Amino acid sequence: MSEPVDVARLTQDLTSGLRAGAGDLEDFYRDLHRHPELAFQEHRTAARLAGRLRAAGYEVTEGVGRTGVVGVLANGDGPVVWLRGDMDALPVREATGLDHASTVDGVMHACGHDLHVTWLVGAAETLAAARETWSGTLVVVGQPAEEDGGGAGVMVADGVHERFPRPDVLFGQHVVPGPVGLCPHTPGLILSASDEIDVVVHGVGGHGSRPESTVDPVVTAAYVVTRLQSVISREVAAKESAVLTVGQFHAGTKPNVIPAEARLSLNLRTQSPQVREHVLAAVRRVVEGECRAAGCPVPPEVTVLPGYPNTVNDAALDQEIAAVHRELLGAHTVFDFGPAMGSEDFSFLAPEGVPYDYWFVTSTPADVWEAAPGEELTEKLDNVPGNHSPLFAPDLSVLVPGVRTLVSAALSRLT
Repeated sequence: MSEPVDVARLTQDLTSGLRAGAGDLEDFYRDLHRHPELAFQEHRTAARLAGRLRAAGYEVTEGVGRTGVVGVLANGDGPVVWLRGDMDALPVREATGLDHASTVDGVMHACGHDLHVTWLVGAAETLAAARETWSGTLVVVGQPAEEDGGGAGVMVADGVHERFPRPDVLFGQHVVPGPVGLCPHTPGLILSASDEIDVVVHGVGGHGSRPESTVDPVVTAAYVVTRLQSVISREVAAKESAVLTVGQFHAGTKPNVIPAEARLSLNLRTQSPQVREHVLAAVRRVVEGECRAAGCPVPPEVTVLPGYPNTVNDAALDQEIAAVHRELLGAHTVFDFGPAMGSEDFSFLAPEGVPYDYWFVTSTPADVWEAAPGEELTEKLDNVPGNHSPLFAPDLSVLVPGVRTLVSAALSRLT
Protein backbone atom coordinates (compact mmCIF):
# COMPACT_ATOMS: atom_id res chain seq x y z
CA MET A 1 0.00 0.00 0.00
CA SER A 2 1.39 3.41 -1.00
CA GLU A 3 1.99 6.08 1.59
CA PRO A 4 -0.68 8.80 1.80
CA VAL A 5 0.31 11.99 0.00
CA ASP A 6 1.03 15.10 2.04
CA VAL A 7 -1.12 17.45 -0.04
CA ALA A 8 0.13 20.65 1.59
CA ARG A 9 3.77 19.76 1.08
CA LEU A 10 3.14 18.63 -2.52
CA THR A 11 1.33 21.90 -3.22
CA GLN A 12 4.23 23.91 -1.80
CA ASP A 13 6.68 21.96 -3.94
CA LEU A 14 4.62 22.40 -7.13
CA THR A 15 4.12 26.13 -6.58
CA SER A 16 7.58 26.93 -5.23
CA GLY A 17 8.50 28.70 -8.45
CA LEU A 18 5.42 30.90 -8.45
CA ARG A 19 6.82 33.41 -6.02
CA ALA A 20 9.75 34.18 -8.27
CA GLY A 21 7.63 33.97 -11.40
CA ALA A 22 4.55 35.71 -10.08
CA GLY A 23 5.22 38.56 -12.48
CA ASP A 24 3.52 36.64 -15.27
CA LEU A 25 0.39 36.15 -13.20
CA GLU A 26 0.51 39.77 -12.08
CA ASP A 27 0.68 40.91 -15.69
CA PHE A 28 -2.25 38.67 -16.56
CA TYR A 29 -4.25 40.03 -13.62
CA ARG A 30 -3.46 43.65 -14.39
CA ASP A 31 -4.54 43.16 -18.00
CA LEU A 32 -7.87 41.66 -16.92
CA HIS A 33 -8.41 44.49 -14.45
CA ARG A 34 -7.78 47.11 -17.13
CA HIS A 35 -10.33 45.48 -19.45
CA PRO A 36 -13.43 44.57 -17.39
CA GLU A 37 -16.48 43.15 -19.13
CA LEU A 38 -20.07 42.98 -17.89
CA ALA A 39 -22.20 39.84 -17.62
CA PHE A 40 -22.38 37.83 -20.87
CA GLN A 41 -19.98 40.29 -22.49
CA GLU A 42 -16.81 38.57 -21.24
CA HIS A 43 -15.52 37.80 -24.75
CA ARG A 44 -11.99 39.13 -24.26
CA THR A 45 -11.67 37.64 -20.77
CA ALA A 46 -12.91 34.26 -21.98
CA ALA A 47 -10.50 34.30 -24.91
CA ARG A 48 -7.55 35.08 -22.63
CA LEU A 49 -8.53 32.26 -20.26
CA ALA A 50 -9.07 29.82 -23.13
CA GLY A 51 -5.70 30.68 -24.63
CA ARG A 52 -3.84 29.99 -21.40
CA LEU A 53 -5.67 26.69 -20.91
CA ARG A 54 -4.95 25.51 -24.46
CA ALA A 55 -1.29 26.37 -24.09
CA ALA A 56 -1.20 24.25 -20.91
CA GLY A 57 -2.65 21.23 -22.72
CA TYR A 58 -6.33 21.41 -21.89
CA GLU A 59 -9.09 20.51 -24.33
CA VAL A 60 -10.99 23.79 -24.37
CA THR A 61 -14.56 24.62 -25.32
CA GLU A 62 -15.67 28.24 -25.56
CA GLY A 63 -19.18 29.69 -25.73
CA VAL A 64 -20.61 27.40 -23.05
CA GLY A 65 -23.56 29.26 -21.55
CA ARG A 66 -22.96 32.08 -24.07
CA THR A 67 -19.53 33.26 -22.92
CA GLY A 68 -18.35 30.51 -20.56
CA VAL A 69 -15.14 28.50 -20.93
CA VAL A 70 -14.57 24.85 -20.01
CA GLY A 71 -11.12 23.25 -20.07
CA VAL A 72 -10.69 19.48 -19.59
CA LEU A 73 -7.44 17.75 -18.72
CA ALA A 74 -7.82 13.95 -18.64
CA ASN A 75 -4.91 12.35 -16.81
CA GLY A 76 -5.70 8.68 -16.25
CA ASP A 77 -8.06 6.93 -13.91
CA GLY A 78 -9.43 8.77 -10.92
CA PRO A 79 -12.04 11.24 -9.78
CA VAL A 80 -13.32 14.24 -11.72
CA VAL A 81 -12.57 17.56 -10.01
CA TRP A 82 -14.11 20.85 -11.13
CA LEU A 83 -12.50 24.20 -10.30
CA ARG A 84 -14.67 27.26 -10.96
CA GLY A 85 -13.91 30.94 -11.35
CA ASP A 86 -16.35 33.67 -12.39
CA MET A 87 -15.36 36.27 -14.99
CA ASP A 88 -17.77 39.23 -15.11
CA ALA A 89 -17.29 42.78 -13.86
CA LEU A 90 -19.71 45.38 -12.47
CA PRO A 91 -21.22 48.68 -13.70
CA VAL A 92 -19.08 50.63 -11.21
CA ARG A 93 -16.82 53.59 -12.01
CA GLU A 94 -13.40 52.82 -10.55
CA ALA A 95 -11.91 55.25 -8.04
CA THR A 96 -8.80 53.33 -6.88
CA GLY A 97 -6.24 55.43 -8.78
CA LEU A 98 -4.26 52.26 -9.55
CA ASP A 99 -1.84 52.28 -12.45
CA HIS A 100 -3.77 49.32 -13.81
CA ALA A 101 -7.23 50.83 -13.22
CA SER A 102 -10.11 50.09 -15.56
CA THR A 103 -9.92 51.65 -19.01
CA VAL A 104 -13.66 51.13 -19.53
CA ASP A 105 -15.67 54.06 -18.23
CA GLY A 106 -18.29 53.00 -15.72
CA VAL A 107 -17.18 49.34 -15.61
CA MET A 108 -14.87 47.84 -13.00
CA HIS A 109 -13.77 44.53 -11.52
CA ALA A 110 -15.15 45.70 -8.19
CA CYS A 111 -15.82 42.16 -6.95
CA GLY A 112 -12.46 40.61 -7.76
CA HIS A 113 -13.49 38.24 -10.54
CA ASP A 114 -10.33 39.21 -12.43
CA LEU A 115 -8.42 37.76 -9.50
CA HIS A 116 -10.57 34.64 -9.59
CA VAL A 117 -9.69 34.06 -13.26
CA THR A 118 -6.01 34.63 -12.50
CA TRP A 119 -6.12 32.10 -9.67
CA LEU A 120 -7.84 29.65 -12.00
CA VAL A 121 -5.13 30.08 -14.63
CA GLY A 122 -2.35 29.68 -12.07
CA ALA A 123 -3.88 26.52 -10.63
CA ALA A 124 -4.66 25.03 -14.05
CA GLU A 125 -1.12 25.61 -15.31
CA THR A 126 0.48 24.32 -12.13
CA LEU A 127 -1.51 21.08 -12.20
CA ALA A 128 -0.99 20.59 -15.93
CA ALA A 129 2.77 20.90 -15.49
CA ALA A 130 2.72 18.28 -12.72
CA ARG A 131 0.66 15.50 -14.32
CA GLU A 132 3.01 12.87 -12.95
CA THR A 133 1.91 13.69 -9.39
CA TRP A 134 -1.80 13.05 -9.77
CA SER A 135 -4.39 10.96 -11.58
CA GLY A 136 -7.94 11.73 -12.65
CA THR A 137 -9.66 14.43 -14.66
CA LEU A 138 -9.46 18.14 -13.98
CA VAL A 139 -12.20 20.41 -15.34
CA VAL A 140 -11.62 24.16 -15.21
CA VAL A 141 -14.77 26.28 -15.51
CA GLY A 142 -14.68 29.97 -16.39
CA GLN A 143 -18.21 31.06 -15.55
CA PRO A 144 -19.90 34.15 -16.98
CA ALA A 145 -22.46 36.44 -15.40
CA GLU A 146 -22.32 35.66 -11.71
CA GLU A 147 -23.41 39.22 -10.89
CA ASP A 148 -27.18 38.73 -11.13
CA GLY A 149 -26.90 37.18 -14.58
CA GLY A 150 -27.42 33.58 -13.54
CA GLY A 151 -24.43 32.44 -15.57
CA ALA A 152 -24.07 29.11 -13.77
CA GLY A 153 -27.68 28.24 -14.52
CA VAL A 154 -27.19 29.24 -18.15
CA MET A 155 -24.18 26.93 -18.39
CA VAL A 156 -26.24 24.10 -16.91
CA ALA A 157 -29.04 24.79 -19.39
CA ASP A 158 -26.40 24.63 -22.15
CA GLY A 159 -25.53 21.10 -21.08
CA VAL A 160 -22.35 21.62 -19.07
CA HIS A 161 -23.14 18.52 -17.01
CA GLU A 162 -23.81 16.38 -20.08
CA ARG A 163 -21.14 17.69 -22.44
CA PHE A 164 -18.23 17.40 -20.03
CA PRO A 165 -17.07 14.85 -17.43
CA ARG A 166 -19.51 14.89 -14.53
CA PRO A 167 -17.87 16.20 -11.34
CA ASP A 168 -17.26 14.10 -8.28
CA VAL A 169 -16.50 17.29 -6.39
CA LEU A 170 -16.68 21.04 -7.08
CA PHE A 171 -14.41 23.73 -5.60
CA GLY A 172 -14.57 27.52 -5.67
CA GLN A 173 -13.27 30.52 -3.75
CA HIS A 174 -13.90 34.27 -3.51
CA VAL A 175 -11.73 37.24 -2.65
CA VAL A 176 -13.06 39.34 0.25
CA PRO A 177 -11.89 42.20 2.46
CA GLY A 178 -9.93 41.35 5.57
CA PRO A 179 -6.30 41.34 6.69
CA VAL A 180 -4.40 39.92 3.75
CA GLY A 181 -3.61 36.22 3.86
CA LEU A 182 -6.51 34.64 5.74
CA CYS A 183 -8.64 31.78 4.40
CA PRO A 184 -12.02 31.64 6.18
CA HIS A 185 -13.94 28.36 5.87
CA THR A 186 -17.49 27.60 6.95
CA PRO A 187 -18.88 24.04 7.00
CA GLY A 188 -22.54 23.99 6.00
CA LEU A 189 -24.38 27.22 5.20
CA ILE A 190 -21.91 29.86 3.99
CA LEU A 191 -23.95 32.16 1.69
CA SER A 192 -27.55 33.32 1.70
CA ALA A 193 -30.35 32.91 -0.79
CA SER A 194 -31.21 35.94 -2.88
CA ASP A 195 -34.51 36.97 -4.50
CA GLU A 196 -35.54 40.08 -6.37
CA ILE A 197 -39.06 41.48 -6.13
CA ASP A 198 -40.58 43.90 -8.61
CA VAL A 199 -43.56 45.98 -7.47
CA VAL A 200 -45.85 48.14 -9.60
CA VAL A 201 -48.24 50.51 -7.79
CA HIS A 202 -51.12 51.66 -10.02
CA GLY A 203 -52.61 55.06 -9.26
CA VAL A 204 -54.57 57.70 -11.15
CA GLY A 205 -52.41 60.34 -12.77
CA GLY A 206 -53.18 64.01 -13.17
CA HIS A 207 -52.04 67.59 -12.75
CA GLY A 208 -49.93 68.51 -9.75
CA SER A 209 -52.29 71.40 -8.96
CA ARG A 210 -55.27 69.07 -8.49
CA PRO A 211 -54.07 66.13 -6.37
CA GLU A 212 -57.65 65.57 -5.19
CA SER A 213 -58.50 64.26 -8.66
CA THR A 214 -55.73 61.67 -8.57
CA VAL A 215 -54.57 58.66 -6.61
CA ASP A 216 -50.90 59.44 -6.15
CA PRO A 217 -48.80 56.28 -6.59
CA VAL A 218 -45.66 58.08 -5.40
CA VAL A 219 -47.12 58.70 -1.96
CA THR A 220 -48.48 55.15 -1.81
CA ALA A 221 -45.15 53.65 -2.86
CA ALA A 222 -43.41 55.81 -0.26
CA TYR A 223 -45.66 54.34 2.42
CA VAL A 224 -44.81 50.88 1.09
CA VAL A 225 -41.09 51.60 1.41
CA THR A 226 -41.51 52.90 4.95
CA ARG A 227 -43.72 50.03 6.09
CA LEU A 228 -41.39 47.42 4.62
CA GLN A 229 -38.66 48.58 6.99
CA SER A 230 -40.51 46.92 9.87
CA VAL A 231 -40.88 43.50 8.24
CA ILE A 232 -37.44 42.26 9.25
CA SER A 233 -37.31 44.05 12.60
CA ARG A 234 -40.81 43.03 13.75
CA GLU A 235 -41.66 39.81 11.90
CA VAL A 236 -38.39 37.87 11.80
CA ALA A 237 -36.97 36.34 14.96
CA ALA A 238 -33.77 37.91 16.23
CA LYS A 239 -31.94 34.59 15.94
CA GLU A 240 -32.65 34.48 12.19
CA SER A 241 -30.82 36.47 9.53
CA ALA A 242 -32.55 38.35 6.72
CA VAL A 243 -32.08 41.58 4.79
CA LEU A 244 -34.74 43.36 2.74
CA THR A 245 -33.56 46.27 0.60
CA VAL A 246 -35.54 48.65 -1.61
CA GLY A 247 -32.90 49.38 -4.21
CA GLN A 248 -34.94 51.17 -6.87
CA PHE A 249 -37.86 53.63 -6.82
CA HIS A 250 -39.01 54.96 -10.19
CA ALA A 251 -41.98 57.25 -10.78
CA GLY A 252 -42.89 60.29 -12.80
CA THR A 253 -41.35 62.41 -15.53
CA LYS A 254 -42.09 66.03 -14.51
CA PRO A 255 -42.44 67.85 -11.20
CA ASN A 256 -45.99 69.08 -11.91
CA VAL A 257 -47.39 65.77 -13.17
CA ILE A 258 -48.68 63.12 -10.80
CA PRO A 259 -47.84 59.84 -12.57
CA ALA A 260 -50.16 56.91 -13.07
CA GLU A 261 -47.78 54.35 -11.59
CA ALA A 262 -44.70 53.87 -9.45
CA ARG A 263 -42.21 51.01 -9.60
CA LEU A 264 -40.10 49.52 -6.83
CA SER A 265 -37.36 46.90 -7.02
CA LEU A 266 -36.45 44.98 -3.86
CA ASN A 267 -33.75 42.53 -2.91
CA LEU A 268 -34.26 39.88 -0.24
CA ARG A 269 -31.49 37.85 1.41
CA THR A 270 -32.42 34.94 3.67
CA GLN A 271 -30.78 31.93 5.26
CA SER A 272 -33.76 29.64 5.76
CA PRO A 273 -36.65 28.64 3.48
CA GLN A 274 -39.19 29.38 6.22
CA VAL A 275 -37.99 32.95 6.71
CA ARG A 276 -37.88 33.46 2.94
CA GLU A 277 -41.51 32.41 2.50
CA HIS A 278 -42.66 34.52 5.46
CA VAL A 279 -40.94 37.67 4.22
CA LEU A 280 -42.21 37.22 0.67
CA ALA A 281 -45.75 36.86 2.03
CA ALA A 282 -45.25 39.95 4.22
CA VAL A 283 -44.08 42.00 1.24
CA ARG A 284 -47.23 41.06 -0.67
CA ARG A 285 -49.40 41.86 2.34
CA VAL A 286 -47.81 45.29 2.88
CA VAL A 287 -47.96 46.28 -0.77
CA GLU A 288 -51.56 45.15 -1.21
CA GLY A 289 -52.63 46.73 2.09
CA GLU A 290 -51.13 50.13 1.33
CA CYS A 291 -52.66 50.14 -2.14
CA ARG A 292 -56.10 49.32 -0.76
CA ALA A 293 -55.72 52.02 1.89
CA ALA A 294 -54.86 54.57 -0.80
CA GLY A 295 -57.80 53.60 -2.99
CA CYS A 296 -55.69 52.49 -5.94
CA PRO A 297 -57.99 51.63 -8.86
CA VAL A 298 -56.10 48.46 -9.80
CA PRO A 299 -54.41 45.93 -7.51
CA PRO A 300 -50.61 46.18 -7.43
CA GLU A 301 -48.33 43.82 -9.26
CA VAL A 302 -45.82 41.92 -7.14
CA THR A 303 -43.43 39.72 -9.10
CA VAL A 304 -40.85 37.53 -7.39
CA LEU A 305 -37.76 36.80 -9.48
CA PRO A 306 -35.99 33.88 -7.79
CA GLY A 307 -32.26 34.45 -7.78
CA TYR A 308 -29.70 32.28 -6.06
CA PRO A 309 -30.24 29.54 -3.48
CA ASN A 310 -28.38 29.14 -0.22
CA THR A 311 -24.79 27.98 -0.69
CA VAL A 312 -24.33 25.06 1.69
CA ASN A 313 -20.89 23.48 1.84
CA ASP A 314 -20.58 19.77 2.40
CA ALA A 315 -19.48 19.89 6.03
CA ALA A 316 -17.11 16.92 5.95
CA LEU A 317 -15.51 18.09 2.71
CA ASP A 318 -15.07 21.62 4.04
CA GLN A 319 -13.41 20.39 7.21
CA GLU A 320 -11.02 18.29 5.14
CA ILE A 321 -10.06 21.15 2.80
CA ALA A 322 -9.82 23.58 5.73
CA ALA A 323 -7.31 21.23 7.37
CA VAL A 324 -5.22 21.18 4.20
CA HIS A 325 -5.32 24.97 3.95
CA ARG A 326 -4.42 25.30 7.61
CA GLU A 327 -1.33 23.18 7.08
CA LEU A 328 -0.52 25.03 3.86
CA LEU A 329 -1.00 28.63 4.99
CA GLY A 330 -0.64 28.44 8.76
CA ALA A 331 -2.95 27.50 11.59
CA HIS A 332 -3.95 31.12 12.26
CA THR A 333 -5.20 31.70 8.71
CA VAL A 334 -8.18 29.34 8.71
CA PHE A 335 -11.23 29.96 10.88
CA ASP A 336 -15.02 29.77 10.65
CA PHE A 337 -16.43 33.23 10.00
CA GLY A 338 -19.99 31.90 9.83
CA PRO A 339 -22.57 32.37 7.06
CA ALA A 340 -22.56 35.64 5.14
CA MET A 341 -25.52 37.55 3.71
CA GLY A 342 -23.92 37.61 0.26
CA SER A 343 -25.21 35.26 -2.43
CA GLU A 344 -23.70 33.20 -5.25
CA ASP A 345 -24.85 30.98 -8.12
CA PHE A 346 -21.83 28.69 -7.61
CA SER A 347 -23.93 25.81 -6.25
CA PHE A 348 -25.89 25.52 -9.52
CA LEU A 349 -22.77 23.97 -11.07
CA ALA A 350 -22.92 21.00 -8.70
CA PRO A 351 -25.28 18.26 -9.93
CA GLU A 352 -27.64 16.97 -7.27
CA GLY A 353 -25.79 14.88 -4.72
CA VAL A 354 -22.32 16.14 -5.68
CA PRO A 355 -20.45 17.71 -2.74
CA TYR A 356 -18.91 21.13 -3.08
CA ASP A 357 -16.76 23.46 -1.03
CA TYR A 358 -16.47 27.23 -1.25
CA TRP A 359 -14.23 29.43 0.86
CA PHE A 360 -12.86 32.98 1.08
CA VAL A 361 -9.41 34.53 0.64
CA THR A 362 -8.87 37.90 2.32
CA SER A 363 -7.06 40.64 0.45
CA THR A 364 -6.97 44.06 2.16
CA PRO A 365 -3.47 45.58 1.97
CA ALA A 366 -1.74 45.70 5.36
CA ASP A 367 -1.44 49.49 5.43
CA VAL A 368 -5.14 49.95 4.59
CA TRP A 369 -6.15 47.43 7.24
CA GLU A 370 -3.98 48.96 9.94
CA ALA A 371 -5.28 52.46 9.20
CA ALA A 372 -8.93 51.40 9.41
CA PRO A 373 -10.77 52.45 12.59
CA GLY A 374 -11.75 49.73 15.05
CA GLU A 375 -10.12 47.04 17.12
CA GLU A 376 -12.07 43.88 16.31
CA LEU A 377 -12.13 42.14 12.93
CA THR A 378 -15.81 42.92 12.35
CA GLU A 379 -15.30 46.60 13.22
CA LYS A 380 -12.45 47.02 10.79
CA LEU A 381 -14.34 45.17 8.03
CA ASP A 382 -16.89 47.97 8.08
CA ASN A 383 -14.17 50.53 7.47
CA VAL A 384 -12.17 49.10 4.55
CA PRO A 385 -13.23 48.95 0.89
CA GLY A 386 -15.23 45.80 0.26
CA ASN A 387 -16.63 43.98 -2.73
CA HIS A 388 -18.61 46.23 -5.10
CA SER A 389 -16.88 49.35 -3.79
CA PRO A 390 -15.28 51.66 -6.40
CA LEU A 391 -12.22 51.56 -4.09
CA PHE A 392 -11.92 47.75 -3.92
CA ALA A 393 -8.27 46.90 -4.65
CA PRO A 394 -6.98 43.48 -3.53
CA ASP A 395 -3.34 43.26 -2.50
CA LEU A 396 -1.44 41.41 -5.24
CA SER A 397 0.36 39.39 -2.59
CA VAL A 398 -2.73 37.13 -2.54
CA LEU A 399 -2.04 35.90 -6.09
CA VAL A 400 0.17 33.00 -5.04
CA PRO A 401 -1.80 31.92 -1.92
CA GLY A 402 -5.02 31.89 -3.98
CA VAL A 403 -3.40 29.60 -6.54
CA ARG A 404 -2.17 27.32 -3.77
CA THR A 405 -5.57 27.00 -2.11
CA LEU A 406 -7.11 25.86 -5.41
CA VAL A 407 -4.21 23.52 -6.25
CA SER A 408 -4.29 21.89 -2.82
CA ALA A 409 -8.06 21.40 -2.95
CA ALA A 410 -7.77 19.67 -6.33
CA LEU A 411 -4.87 17.50 -5.17
CA SER A 412 -6.84 16.42 -2.09
CA ARG A 413 -8.98 14.38 -4.48
CA LEU A 414 -6.63 13.68 -7.38
CA THR A 415 -3.74 12.08 -5.43
